[in-house]
Amino acid sequence: MKTAIITIGDEILIGQIVDTNSAWMSKKLTEAGFEVEEKISIADNAQQIKDTIRDVFQRVDVILTTGGIGPTKDDITKKTLCEYFGTELIFDESVLENINNVISNFTTLNGLTRDQAYVPKDCTVIQNRVGTAPITWFERGDKVLASMPGVPYEMKYNMENEIIPRLQSKYNAEAYVSHVLIVGGYTESNLAIHLTDFENNLPEGFGLAYLPSPRLMKLRLFVKGEQRNPELEEEVNKLRILLGDAILAEKDIPLEKIVGEHLSEQGLTLGTAESCTGGYIAHLITSISGSSQYFKGSIVSYSNEIKCSILNVSQSNLNEYGAVSEPVVIEMVRGAQKALNVDCAIAVSGIAGPDGGTPEKPVGTVWIATAIKDKMEVKRYQLGKYREANIVGASNTAILQLLRMINE
Repeated sequence: MKTAIITIGDEILIGQIVDTNSAWMSKKLTEAGFEVEEKISIADNAQQIKDTIRDVFQRVDVILTTGGIGPTKDDITKKTLCEYFGTELIFDESVLENINNVISNFTTLNGLTRDQAYVPKDCTVIQNRVGTAPITWFERGDKVLASMPGVPYEMKYNMENEIIPRLQSKYNAEAYVSHVLIVGGYTESNLAIHLTDFENNLPEGFGLAYLPSPRLMKLRLFVKGEQRNPELEEEVNKLRILLGDAILAEKDIPLEKIVGEHLSEQGLTLGTAESCTGGYIAHLITSISGSSQYFKGSIVSYSNEIKCSILNVSQSNLNEYGAVSEPVVIEMVRGAQKALNVDCAIAVSGIAGPDGGTPEKPVGTVWIATAIKDKMEVKRYQLGKYREANIVGASNTAILQLLRMINE
């Protein structure tokens, strides 16, 4: 059963916002057993919306749209769908009641919001429990079109609680079962080479997806049908043997959450001293709910003055070796432990780029020190040429270095 996703909105096409909806929807649809045939972004243009739906329905069974159903003048999707399906807008008291329930705690009803209670006459209306724009579900024979809000949290709630369950019921879709491994120490190509024989000998119907991020790899082994769970576990055991200690976790969770779980289990506290990463490590750590149990704070020592005055880095080491050096990150990590009164610390100093590199220390040079009480590990890494990738890569590498120390 083939599906397509159409995201609607001028703001997507002009780059004002990034379309994260279609990526998230594709992942959830695939997991639920549906094939995503294509994803399209189009403007708030009635004729383009109708032409696109007409064209895409020649190739797929289900179209899911997001966007264009809000209260403002540029939100024309609902009216355009009426034109496409040959129906009209009618006022729905149950939708108005839902709108009042949604907004009652933070605002009062105005005319534009009230008008969202107008819905196409010939469709199934699904109440949006987390927003004011209702979801509309059109069925014409074996074809389905569902129109959802473009607001990501509203779309996600309704996809998980309404749209996917309805699609599974209508089409008797068989969901995928999968197992995720978080792997460190490999590039994507090196890992693929290492697993060549494993992939070539996978049973029929199995797939292995490589999902890279800076300095980390996520592997997803999958197959359709819960009845194949025993085979899935057998193949996962083969991966465990092949990858050994390179496996950091067997859950689809961020690296920073894995570290947090280990810190909590062992009753350890953490702080960071960051130069080139500018507080990004602290951001990752604190993005996890409950991190206040183990994370105490961060010192963003971007200048040498802060390195000296707060982290007690010696001026002589800065003069002799420079800020991006082993002696300096050692003093930074010990200074963070003392200043923040923590068991564990991460210190990072590097050249994120695109400027500032030298022949001895090119852009992408990063020194990372991690400490757990009296133990310490210090390493130099050579990342890439691009600032954003270097900041993310250095942060992931630093967290990974600490995680390996904890595991040891």
